[in-house]
Amino acid sequence: MVDLLLDALLDTLKTLPFLFGAYLLMEYLEHRAGDKLTAALSRLGPWGPLGGALLGCVPQCGFSVAAANFYAGRLITPGTLLAVFLATSDEAVPILLAQPGALPDLGKLLGVKLVGAAAAGLLADLLARRFLTAPSEPPFQDLCQDCDCEHKGIFRAALTHTGKIFLFLLLVNLVLGAAISLAGEETLSRFLLSGSVFQPLLAGLVGFLPNCAASVLLTELYLEGSLSFAACVTGLCTGAGLGLATLWRANRRPKENLLLMAALYLAALLIGSLSGLLLG
Repeated sequence: MVDLLLDALLDTLKTLPFLFGAYLLMEYLEHRAGDKLTAALSRLGPWGPLGGALLGCVPQCGFSVAAANFYAGRLITPGTLLAVFLATSDEAVPILLAQPGALPDLGKLLGVKLVGAAAAGLLADLLARRFLTAPSEPPFQDLCQDCDCEHKGIFRAALTHTGKIFLFLLLVNLVLGAAISLAGEETLSRFLLSGSVFQPLLAGLVGFLPNCAASVLLTELYLEGSLSFAACVTGLCTGAGLGLATLWRANRRPKENLLLMAALYLAALLIGSLSGLLLG
């Protein structure tokens, strides 16, 4: 048990400087440029999904929260919201950045999510214009803009985020280490449907968890070799962080929210499956 704890602690400590650097950059983007970047989505017109995909690739889950609020206020299209959600990777980017050997995987992940999110968003808007009735209510301006770090400096906020994700990573490393040690890698792989065509289906459902736990778990399992690239992409595409929770809170149209979640899941499965065939 002591060896497991020491191994997990050492593995997690190696990521600390990379995590802090990544979160410091995220806080700068959020507090210095985030509002302008997000507000620009409402002016992109039919090309909103392309801008949404680019914005979602920025490792800052606040964009998915802001996009959900903007959609509830009818300031952006459903395709733009879908593109932001699909492109969002939450904690996956800083975790992969913390592993220098995983940089090629990070490049593939971001490229796949960018292209897939933009294409899915454009298609969603095309279908919405053809088959759905446009909302009659005008856009509203008093959107929720919750931010727990609003009254903190970017340095302190980055430290807070780094501490939280460090503890969670330590817990994940402990659990994975114990599971592999007790059950064995082959048993764990079978339990996680390793190598099965059904693995992306499960990963996509895990991605719906509205917090960073899903993206951390999926990324760690991928780095451990228990999760295929296709399944990892699928789970990270459905993983919009707190964006989905914000959508259900801000958009009081349950049927519409369910339709968006179904579109998100199907698009994630398609993107993940194609990425597995072409790049996996």
